[in-house]
Amino acid sequence: MAFISLFGAFIASFCFLIVSYFLNQKTFGYLQIKKTLQRYPWNWPILGMFPGLLVRIHRINDSVEVLENSNMTFPFKGPWFAGKDVLITVDPANIQHIVSSNFSNYIKGEEFKEIFEVYRDGLVNSDGDRASKLKKCYQALLHDQGFQRLSTSATTSKLKDVLLPLFDHFAEEGTVVDLQDVFRRFTFDTALVTITGSDRRYLSTEMREDEFVKAFEDVGEAIVYRHLTPRFFWKLQKWIGFGPEKKMVEAEALIDRVCAKYILAKRDELQQQGISQHEDVLTFFMKLDTTKYELSDPIDDKFLRDVILGFIVAGRDTVVSALSWFFWLLSENPQVTTLIREEINKNLPRTGCGHENLDKLVYLHATLYETMRLYPPLPFQRKSSIKSDVLPSGHKVDADSPIMIFLYAMGRIRAIWGEDAWEFKPERWVSDTGELRHEPSHKFFPFYAGPRTCLGKHTVMNHLKIIVVEVLQNYDIEVVKGHKIEPLPGLTLHMKHGLRVKLAKRCSA
Repeated sequence: MAFISLFGAFIASFCFLIVSYFLNQKTFGYLQIKKTLQRYPWNWPILGMFPGLLVRIHRINDSVEVLENSNMTFPFKGPWFAGKDVLITVDPANIQHIVSSNFSNYIKGEEFKEIFEVYRDGLVNSDGDRASKLKKCYQALLHDQGFQRLSTSATTSKLKDVLLPLFDHFAEEGTVVDLQDVFRRFTFDTALVTITGSDRRYLSTEMREDEFVKAFEDVGEAIVYRHLTPRFFWKLQKWIGFGPEKKMVEAEALIDRVCAKYILAKRDELQQQGISQHEDVLTFFMKLDTTKYELSDPIDDKFLRDVILGFIVAGRDTVVSALSWFFWLLSENPQVTTLIREEINKNLPRTGCGHENLDKLVYLHATLYETMRLYPPLPFQRKSSIKSDVLPSGHKVDADSPIMIFLYAMGRIRAIWGEDAWEFKPERWVSDTGELRHEPSHKFFPFYAGPRTCLGKHTVMNHLKIIVVEVLQNYDIEVVKGHKIEPLPGLTLHMKHGLRVKLAKRCSA
């Protein structure tokens, strides 16, 4: 076994060097090969489809063409001995089968847990019985009135007290600002207030860097690297302490230290002051009745650390992605901005958000859905089979086989969304009677589907609306001319070059 692993490492490394060499040669042959690979990934001897992956790695749209040519399901073959064969699908029938009809057969699996090991035993990595128990805890938290009050107040307070004054400053100074970075800071602060009750104050006029935030970014990069690299290779790098794996180890250690401080501070606070009406995540779990949910008693610091990480991931990057792509799409489609503002003015008072009327903002809801259809915050999902199976598309799945669901491509497949699949068209979500049109979750997949449907979907949509209403009522946003917009492939679909904009204050009505 050791020989096979060593031989596999040699083959993969040799293939990587050879392919990299040819992809950097400016020759006619190279151009012809590249052109062919962009149309369809060849299954080369030894190399598998790895050369095609290298060509496409920064061309996320290419996956749409490949999947359309493959009837929405494509078996990717990695280099021999690398263990990177994976079935890629966007077929709604397959997705319903995997995440609903035959849910018990498709889990995250051991390889997933290895790749995402930084999240340890939290909900991100959990399967089966443990996932079910944790889900019940999270449901109880999300329905807790104290938590709901804190969650809403964290967003609205940060909006009124920090974000809007900061936007005023940018507008007055005529400053070009990266809106994606601003939202990244905003959501990190609100997430930390909701989780720990403490404000990180990452969003400010100084726009300072934060080592805790940087640690999460290093973790994300390393996880993407693990998806693209043979297991033995990144394991070797981790053992040596080199490249992304070195950053991962250092980032995880820093995250552990910061989380430990938050947990200790919260325990001291509860001992001295008791529990407030505004209940953050740590407070909720520290007083949790563990027997009710069949969890370890008492809740220890390791458990709480995993909770903190899970909520930061769930409550930060996905919102940043949705908001960034939303405001860029509005800049490209001013008529949509006009319709949203008309709807806001009709249904909400100018002096406040009127949270009780957010459900009346159907067209805004539709525009947010359309944004996430084309630019899903989480561009792919990963599953692994327990037993062999046959998908509705007819593809055979062996036991312990990885399956990838490509959400980004899924939103652009004409067989799913029609000939106008590539068009930004919020109207597709509005019925003839003016109500929000329902689409099955296995077709519109950003909030997942089946037993693991996103628990915070309603809360997230409300918070997105609150933010959008305040920004659109108070500012015009203009993307800097010539600024390049393209997706950055990763765990979360961010903009590679950020979103550089200028803000102009709107006159009060």
